[in-house]
Amino acid sequence: MIHVIIADDHPVVRQGIKRILDEEADIEVVGEAGNGQELIEKVDRSPCDVVVLDISMPGRDGLDTLSHLRRCHPKIPVFVLSVYPEDQFGSRVLRAGAAGYMNKEAACDQLVPAIRKVCAGGKYVSPNLAEKIACDLAADNNRPPHQKLSDREYQVMRLIASGKTVSEIARELCLSKKTISTHRARILEKMELKTNAQLTYYALQRELVAPAA
Repeated sequence: MIHVIIADDHPVVRQGIKRILDEEADIEVVGEAGNGQELIEKVDRSPCDVVVLDISMPGRDGLDTLSHLRRCHPKIPVFVLSVYPEDQFGSRVLRAGAAGYMNKEAACDQLVPAIRKVCAGGKYVSPNLAEKIACDLAADNNRPPHQKLSDREYQVMRLIASGKTVSEIARELCLSKKTISTHRARILEKMELKTNAQLTYYALQRELVAPAA
């Protein structure tokens, strides 16, 4: 039996994933979490075989949660399921230690075999993502600016582009305002941008953040 914990901040999405998995005799959903911190606490109390993780959640986001799980529970594969296109997050989460990445639109057909594969010790990469990774390796110098950011810089960049202030980001990430300001300066320098407005426009154009409702 494959024991799975699902982490997504939308209850409807969690229930949809649970319904897909509950149809399988060899898979059991043993826990749900609405944010990264809740997921970490659940895994600490009752380790599972696979974690299905959304990348965009309030508070401790998916990348930060993934990093923590890889450090503290390295034997548990983390499978990232996200609304964002594979070309935006796929390569980054795989480099960060995820066992696989999938867009939520593919979940109905591909989630079950993907979970079985990562539970068996494999990696799940769709043909499109595999092709993108190969192209990135062949043209590393031509990467788009946001792919030059570290994981923490990328996290801060997305929060800035979502409209959060330095103070709000500092509280959310439990860092000092000075540290966030330093990250912001490095982000703008690496991306060759000058203002938060330019950064926000860049992120929206490339679907790195969801547009405001």
